[in-house]
Amino acid sequence: MHPRAAVTVLCTAGIVVALMQTIIVPLIPALPTLLHAEPGDTTWALTITLLAGAVITPIGGRLGDMYGKRRMLLASMACVAAGSVVCALSPSLLPFLIGRGLQGLGFGTIALGISVMRDIVPPLRLGSSVGTMSASLGIGGALGLPVAALLAQHVGWHALFWMCAVAAGLSALGMIATIPADRGHSGGRFDILGALGLAVLLTCLLLPLSKGASWGWGSPLTIGAFVAFVVIGSMWWLWERRLPNALIDTRIAVERPVMLTNIASVATGFAFYSMQLMPIQVLMAPTAGPVGLGYQMVTASLILAPSGILMFIFSHVSAWLTAHVGPRISLSLGATVIGVGYVVFIVVLASGRDITWWLMLMIACLIGAGLGIAYAAMPALIMRAVPITQTGEANGVNALMRVVGTSTSAAVVGMILTWSIVTVDGPDGTVTSVPDTSGYLTASIISLCACAVAAGLALAIPQGRRLDEETV
Repeated sequence: MHPRAAVTVLCTAGIVVALMQTIIVPLIPALPTLLHAEPGDTTWALTITLLAGAVITPIGGRLGDMYGKRRMLLASMACVAAGSVVCALSPSLLPFLIGRGLQGLGFGTIALGISVMRDIVPPLRLGSSVGTMSASLGIGGALGLPVAALLAQHVGWHALFWMCAVAAGLSALGMIATIPADRGHSGGRFDILGALGLAVLLTCLLLPLSKGASWGWGSPLTIGAFVAFVVIGSMWWLWERRLPNALIDTRIAVERPVMLTNIASVATGFAFYSMQLMPIQVLMAPTAGPVGLGYQMVTASLILAPSGILMFIFSHVSAWLTAHVGPRISLSLGATVIGVGYVVFIVVLASGRDITWWLMLMIACLIGAGLGIAYAAMPALIMRAVPITQTGEANGVNALMRVVGTSTSAAVVGMILTWSIVTVDGPDGTVTSVPDTSGYLTASIISLCACAVAAGLALAIPQGRRLDEETV
């Protein structure tokens, strides 16, 4: 079994999992009709996948360390396939949400795949392989919107989920054929109480972040959830510190290299998702609005799709940089390149110049290139700082930090754009609500600050850490 074939299969599985986040987007306006449900209830189709993915990522990493990463990867693909079938067959909202939750349980695939690569890929090729696996998130995200929009429009929405089921099944077969059985794992007892506590803890954080706009940021439900997050988080931390075989090794988590990398990952995830939210709205907003180009979703998605290709290409650039100057420089450079994309957007908006499709393409490509460099450097930093028996757990926590960053971005940027809403006449005579220039400017400035935080923290990561023989 050749490692290159295993890497190809793992990256394909990563793209399949990333598709789960975007295939639902073209269906959102039609879900109330398709599933005979209220519009407010159908938004759970996005929320439940996010929650399930956030919870399973660190837990799946720990289970992979304990019982075998290959086994957990196959379980992840099985969940994606089963969830896709359930969604394809769902006549109503409840089974559809169950299916979307099962799809979210596959989100640990990327972190587990990176950990598997440390076990099977030769040291000289590990950096580029890890970079490609990290970039699969962007590739899947970039391809998801146009593919989903085309299939939903010309074939039918059920075809989206049948496609995902087939892709997950083929990925699982590829894993069986190319990934060897684990050479060793840590074993031990699984921390069930810690896992339940982490699930509740993340729910209390991510649920109000994703639903706060509809609940009201000052509502008792939103505030109560955040208070519960603080209280439960403190109790969970104390519980984990006293266990010899805890779900997450908090002692390693607070070591400077790991902690700074994870905080930088939150900031980078924030900057990443802001540029997922804003360009598509600019491209699709009516031309009569303050900022809008009036494209249909398929066209707008195709304009932004090259960013995923750039992310893939620059993940290999990141591997080269990491080999020559170290992963902390790569992470800092990646955050800086993302920041340049925001600077261009801010300058154009502030100067009052016309927004064009090629300008949005250039900004998206800058963001994609920066993400390819930054996201490929994060696992390299983590793997330099932790023992090989904890790579699944540590990469899972790092992936979770990115989810926290993207969720926070969705809440903050969504709130800012909502506050800046103005109404304009659409091309068909309908009244459309769109953000104005001030909303985009404010959100971009905050995201630029997140880039600066990530770049600065990356440079503060100590570089004199021991590398295991299996790493680059």
